[in-house]
Amino acid sequence: MLEEGLSPVVQHKRANPPGRRATGITRGSMLFFASFSGGLLALMLAFLVLITGVGLYSLLIWPLTFWDLANLGLEKYASWTGTITASVFAGGALAGYWVFSGEPYKRKPQVREQRVLTRSSR
Repeated sequence: MLEEGLSPVVQHKRANPPGRRATGITRGSMLFFASFSGGLLALMLAFLVLITGVGLYSLLIWPLTFWDLANLGLEKYASWTGTITASVFAGGALAGYWVFSGEPYKRKPQVREQRVLTRSSR
């Protein structure tokens, strides 16, 4: 019954006592970590968009115009980077919570209107 070549640890079957969970992972903790991963995914997508924009600028605009963006005054927005980053993460986490909780996949009962036919609608 035991396969040859396997370690005795792998061959041994572990017995779980009845009525007891194998791990302490709950639905709430799984939902938390799934939401957290949604926030990280949103940050990665924002970074991808940012890098794509910088790449397009460096390939198209800079070689043709030598415009270095110095006169835009973007330094005044430097204090907002942390807020923007946290907002993107929070938005992604909330979207992840909404999706991973199963809310968009629940079917809502469709209410059908009962129309009464009158002479004017016939």
